[in-house]
Amino acid sequence: MPTLNINGKVHDVVVEADTPLLWVIREQVGLTGTKYGCGVAQCGACSVHINGEVQRSCVMPVSAVGASDRIVTIEGLFTNASHPVQQAWAALDVPQCGYCQSGQIMAAVALLRKKPTPTDGDIDEAMTNICRCGTYQRIRAAGSSSVPRRSQAAVWRSACRCHSRSISAAARYEPRPRLSTASKSPRGS
Repeated sequence: MPTLNINGKVHDVVVEADTPLLWVIREQVGLTGTKYGCGVAQCGACSVHINGEVQRSCVMPVSAVGASDRIVTIEGLFTNASHPVQQAWAALDVPQCGYCQSGQIMAAVALLRKKPTPTDGDIDEAMTNICRCGTYQRIRAAGSSSVPRRSQAAVWRSACRCHSRSISAAARYEPRPRLSTASKSPRGS
């Protein structure tokens, strides 16, 4: 039975050793802010901090995490979503669907802890999360002067450049046509 320190609380969980940490966090512990996106550590929706380092929890077996390791999820980042990065995202209405946002925020916070004033290269290297909605323009807009810290502004201003390959992939996506609501008959007709 693995013992995990998640957000400062000790949890004894009954799972197989090869169970991904993501499923332990979500299903056993009940913290659902960390999301499943791809299952192959590419999108970053499952990002958590382990001993201060951002990690993709969808591919990390629970057996790779020790009882003394400190795991932090989006719920444990700060109480009441009061971390400055969370506040900047909320104030500037960055997310669209919001699905990837916890991972995006976790990656940004880890970067800013290591490098309070990151270079564009640092940002490109650290911010590799993918946003399915393509909110990279909003992420860039969040880098305006209204963001409380200059280093946060640098992260958001440059985040879009980190994802140029994702944006070009999204441009190849052709959505299905929407059904016209005018052609639908009212209920009960």
